[in-house]
Amino acid sequence: MGLHGHLQGWENVPDDLETLDYTEPIEEWDVGNIGGVQPDTEEPTNGNGRNERKRTGSLKRKIKEGHIGDTGGSQPDTEKPLNGDGENGHKRTGLMKEKIKEEYADIKDYLKILFRKKLILEPYSAEEFGPLVTFDGMEGYSEVERYWVDKPYAFVSILRNDQSHDYLYFVAEPELSMFERMLLETVYENILDTLTLYDTSDEVRSDIIEEKTLELIDGYSVDVSMLSLHKILYYIKRDYIGYERVDALMKDPHIEDISCDGLSVPVFLYHRKYQNIPTNLMFDGDRLDTFIQRLAQECGKQISIGEPLLNSTLLDGSRLNATLGQEITFRGGSFTIRKFRDQAFTPADLIRNGTFSYEVLAYLWLAVENNKSMIFAGATAAGKTSSLNAVSLFIPPMAKIVSIEDTHELVLHHANWIGSVTRESFSKTANVRDIDMFELLRQALRQRPEFILVGEIRGREALTLFQAMSTGHTTYSTMHADSVHTVISRLEGDPINVPRVMVQALDILCIQTLAHVGGTRVRRAEMLIEFMGLDPQTGDMRFNDLYWWDPKTDRFKGGGSSSVLNAIMTKRGWDEKKLRSEIGDREKILRYMVDTDMDEHDVVSLIQRYYTDPESVMDMVNAEIYESNL
Repeated sequence: MGLHGHLQGWENVPDDLETLDYTEPIEEWDVGNIGGVQPDTEEPTNGNGRNERKRTGSLKRKIKEGHIGDTGGSQPDTEKPLNGDGENGHKRTGLMKEKIKEEYADIKDYLKILFRKKLILEPYSAEEFGPLVTFDGMEGYSEVERYWVDKPYAFVSILRNDQSHDYLYFVAEPELSMFERMLLETVYENILDTLTLYDTSDEVRSDIIEEKTLELIDGYSVDVSMLSLHKILYYIKRDYIGYERVDALMKDPHIEDISCDGLSVPVFLYHRKYQNIPTNLMFDGDRLDTFIQRLAQECGKQISIGEPLLNSTLLDGSRLNATLGQEITFRGGSFTIRKFRDQAFTPADLIRNGTFSYEVLAYLWLAVENNKSMIFAGATAAGKTSSLNAVSLFIPPMAKIVSIEDTHELVLHHANWIGSVTRESFSKTANVRDIDMFELLRQALRQRPEFILVGEIRGREALTLFQAMSTGHTTYSTMHADSVHTVISRLEGDPINVPRVMVQALDILCIQTLAHVGGTRVRRAEMLIEFMGLDPQTGDMRFNDLYWWDPKTDRFKGGGSSSVLNAIMTKRGWDEKKLRSEIGDREKILRYMVDTDMDEHDVVSLIQRYYTDPESVMDMVNAEIYESNL
């Protein structure tokens, strides 16, 4: 007979022992069949729950004999039957009832666990389970804004100190009870043993983590509410798939970079609306170094006491700079993550943000189309790489492109594109060496590219880049400098050392800045300069300040005579009217992108379509303009 056959009818045993008549013969209770053990059988019919079933058989024998000595209590002081008369008999009868209740409850709990259904995660419902995360504010702070970053598990509350008026970025996550915390720690200890058996991919990691967590909790034979289950799964996924304590920050689209400066120091971030503000998060003890080592592993790199510095790129494209321990940063390990946008900046984004005007971008579009080289210069976080990426979308779709970067940031949508990054070797031997930007640029010149994009020039690769310009390659790059004179000084000085006669091969220089407009920090193209060659009398560089940004009005001015446009007219055989028509068409397309709120892929598709079928694109754009004017 199977286990189920032995247990048939157990559910008919009364739930409430208070309703039993203790004067009826104990033998009439069907206790002997509970657990499949006969009263005098010492071995259960099933190996599961041996202790509980042996206790059941032993309990019935003791009840028949009128003793309770082996039921978990103390030995009675007499061998008289429990149903005897007198005060002692009543006491022993009451004690027997309590012991029977305890044994009975154990058996019922065991049977419930044995026959319970498989643990299944129900979809979260706030109405049914209650809120997962709550936050009632902090004393001395006023809440300015609240928004979800991982609904319904984590939200952000922007707080302002009532006295100092400083902002605080507060991450609200589910709070765990003592039982939930103990269960979570147990799952942490056991889940790695199950996950190592699986060859997981990014698409299924979350599902496998959830499945194995449920199996583990189901095997613990504990009662867990659905609310607790959702909390535990959130932290398991956050720590094994996400970025642990800073996972909510990585999911916040308003954050540009995240910075941890050391042990027991609040994590800081740069918020697009509130700028640099501290958070309620910090790392203590060994958790900081452990987290930094995990970030390094995710990048496919290593960091150690011997090599405590790391510059790399995370899987989502975010840039990582980290130090380990107190070898070079005395406050402990540190890391800075410059977040990578889900979608790259497009020309439409630059116009929406006010970085460029329609006229300036239409000019740059025509310059890119006609193979004019340019450099974007500016201070840190001025938006140089974002502008380079957006303007690069104007490159004709079939052109061959080679990009060279220290860390991968540029995202192009051209089929004929070779993207390359530098490599730092773990060991320096005769057969293994570093691959720097200079070496990549040398190799790129042998691939006959039409356009060369260099993430940033700062060393000897700049000379090779200007040599490529001088030999007819169209090149785009960025560099750190805040004015045209600083650019010239850096190019001509150590360690770049570009001869002045080569500098004149550059066609356009765009100076970008991080400024304040109306109390808000914004990125603007401060000046657009054309290089017009060397003055034959003085040998100095000649410049044409074509466009500039007026901080008082937050508008762009200029647009006079352009040496670049004149060269394009001569090359293409256009007259002034044709030139203005071409620039006007590109302005209309840019307005169409902004007005229709196009995303990255729509913008790329429209630009590439314009190169193959400009008439149909202009018909569509003009029709949209006509309808909007009705």
